[in-house]
Amino acid sequence: MPPILNAQGLTKAFGANALFHDISFTVSDGDHIGLIGPNGAGKSTLLRVLAGDEDADAGDVAIRKRARVGYVQQESVFAPKLTVRDVLEKALANAGIPEAEREGRLRETSGRTGFPSLEAEAARLSGGWRKRLAIAEAIVTKPDVLLLDEPTNHLDLAGIAWLEQIVKETDSAVVMVSHDRYFLENTAEEMVELNRVYADGLLRVKGSYSKFLEGKEQYLEAQTKLQDALKNRVKIETDWLRRGPKARTTKSKARIDSAQELIGQLKEVNSRTQTASAGIDFSATERQTKRLVEMEGVSVVLGDRKIVEDLNFLITSGMRVGLVGPNGSGKTTLLRLLTGELQPLAGTLKLAASLKIVYFSQTRELDESLTLRRALAPDSDSVVYQGRVVHVASYATKFLFTSEQLNQPVERLSGGERARVLIAKLMLEPADLLLLDEPTNDLDIATLEILEESLLEYTGALVLVTHDRYMLDRVSTTVLGLDGRGGAQRFADYSQWEQGAGIKGEEVIAASIAPGAAGTAVAALSAPEPTAAGGKKKLSYLEAREYAGIEAAVDAAEDRLQAARELLDDNDVAVDSIRLTAALAEMEKAQESADALYARWAELTEKAG
Repeated sequence: MPPILNAQGLTKAFGANALFHDISFTVSDGDHIGLIGPNGAGKSTLLRVLAGDEDADAGDVAIRKRARVGYVQQESVFAPKLTVRDVLEKALANAGIPEAEREGRLRETSGRTGFPSLEAEAARLSGGWRKRLAIAEAIVTKPDVLLLDEPTNHLDLAGIAWLEQIVKETDSAVVMVSHDRYFLENTAEEMVELNRVYADGLLRVKGSYSKFLEGKEQYLEAQTKLQDALKNRVKIETDWLRRGPKARTTKSKARIDSAQELIGQLKEVNSRTQTASAGIDFSATERQTKRLVEMEGVSVVLGDRKIVEDLNFLITSGMRVGLVGPNGSGKTTLLRLLTGELQPLAGTLKLAASLKIVYFSQTRELDESLTLRRALAPDSDSVVYQGRVVHVASYATKFLFTSEQLNQPVERLSGGERARVLIAKLMLEPADLLLLDEPTNDLDIATLEILEESLLEYTGALVLVTHDRYMLDRVSTTVLGLDGRGGAQRFADYSQWEQGAGIKGEEVIAASIAPGAAGTAVAALSAPEPTAAGGKKKLSYLEAREYAGIEAAVDAAEDRLQAARELLDDNDVAVDSIRLTAALAEMEKAQESADALYARWAELTEKAG
């Protein structure tokens, strides 16, 4: 059967800015493809082209006859006064679904998406529920292929877990643009990175996100070897050319042409492999005080809702707090309490004297009329960064902005670029306490990794609100879980919260604050599970995932080792010094890999008890 979508030779540019050139992309039945790439690579544009909402500058997109395409954009917007039922009924009618089937499909889909009421007004839903409705609008028609552009944006942790289940259970092929590494690991069966660093404009690897990372490493290793080989050949040919060969013979002319071709090939490979990364480095003050924020019996009420009640919590220097809870539970409200924007209804909130707080707001206030130059340096052409005066152009380069962009208005920047501008502004302010409200939105994976490293190296205190489970797991040293009804509970780390209150607790609470919910009492969250006997800590989320796959990894390592042994036993290899050297090196690497995996397996087995 032909692919559902078959795109060949696609090229797209905006003005002088080329997004992708002459790429091919196919989607077949059952595909679950994760689509990643740096900001500005054209991922969203590619989805719009595949959905038929935008034309490519060149190339063709063929859609299988009678195939239905569902498309969920990054931002979910609905017309005023339409109810949830209206949105789903309209989608069914537009798709030509027979009237007799519509009510059954509508009820099935609304049940799967968790809407307690079909009469809630779509435009007045929270961001998370609007996202759920947009996904429901797409899946209610049972499309042959489902295109999802950053589907985890605005969803809380329970919503992301729900979406993972939807993707796993659907009969549709799925293409999902996402920077959520756990989501990709759990749902993708094939990965594609759109990036000009690859000769074909993209790299496609069968398997999960972690499998893709292995494939990418192998590709870049081969690319480096090709680059080195080309450099050596170009050097030889350049030296020959400098000696002034006589160009009268056909042989000499051919060699000169070949030399020029090699030089051009090396230039092309060099231009593709030149990559840059954002330089993110938060600065802490030299404060000696350890106790930064003390909350004693603090209660906060917003409107008629309890956010926290009788909360006792201490934030000390170096502490990294992950603040978790369902959408609407009050995470941002608690950050506003720490900034002094809100006051507690009861209890005391003590801040250390002259405490310097830097706040990254989820709303990301930026004056869009300003140029990038004035957004970074309002009063001059320089900034003070870590005690040094730096020209604004050099500082902008640190965040991957070009000199041409300095005089462009902020409104012309992408979401990821605006996020980098805000982070750049924050870095100019040394802080005792960093408050980060969803800093990961719109950032590509490479920038996320740099942000994580910076937060791990930051010596001040941090309170982090994010739906990026990988970042929570890696960065936070303690987790404060809000239940949306005034309760707050402390956990040792993200994995303990997940095992204790975690996603299931979020799902229960989310139902109680969902649009149109009856507001009935909800069961209390369960307490965190105790650690294993003897004080051993249970496996973290990442360790549990590693443990689940380590036996297969050991089997693969044993297969590799056996293949290396067989190669050494080959008579043809034994008499060839070059092949023998390579075979011995492979044998050594295979043995080291197998030994390391066995040692790690034993370590994880002991830790798991």
